[in-house]
Amino acid sequence: MRQVVLDTETTGLEVEQQHRVIEIGCVELFNRRLTGRTYHQYLNPERDIDEGAQQVHGLTREKLARAPTFSQVHREFLEFIRDAELIIHNAPFDVSFLNAELARIESAHKVDDLSRVLDSLALARQMHPGQRNNLDALCKRYSVDNSHRDYHGALLDARILAEVYLAMTGGQANLTLSAESDTARSRARQAAPARLSGGARITVIRPSENEMAAHEHVLALLDKVSGGKTVWRKL
Repeated sequence: MRQVVLDTETTGLEVEQQHRVIEIGCVELFNRRLTGRTYHQYLNPERDIDEGAQQVHGLTREKLARAPTFSQVHREFLEFIRDAELIIHNAPFDVSFLNAELARIESAHKVDDLSRVLDSLALARQMHPGQRNNLDALCKRYSVDNSHRDYHGALLDARILAEVYLAMTGGQANLTLSAESDTARSRARQAAPARLSGGARITVIRPSENEMAAHEHVLALLDKVSGGKTVWRKL
């Protein structure tokens, strides 16, 4: 499954006031693994940037004066996200701004027509009701390092969100072979195999305590997200 973690920076908070996208950052996941492919683009908004927004991302109109406009790069951007599931924190905000940019150039496309959209903020609120669920809070909750995040940046925040999403939905480490897991499997294969009738042998590989704990963690998360509708808890 191909997923793209996406973030934007803008000139302000109100798309209705003709605020514009000034940075797009995307990180690609395939089968819950980072592929190393990214899309990153600064954009010339052709308008002033609100002072409050500048304090968040540090971008000024002068810094972006030589950047391309959205109309010049939109085809490459749309091709990168096409047919992927987009993971966006507070998705309605970013999608509305990107769709406004597409409408401005009279494109026939909308972001949510080309890609499925998963709002990681809505997912976090479902998993952690009544708690803070902004990106900084989730980094702290899931032990994701964001100490290098002096300013918001679209690509940086997309990379951080990718780590948070993987941890929040089961953890990348639980879905890849770690050195510890390889060692445990090696020890298990060296154990004396059981015998079947007729002399055939089978090898019994038992999970380590850490693997069992990781498995239970994933099951608990799925059970919580489904609202207690998982079958295995009823068996």
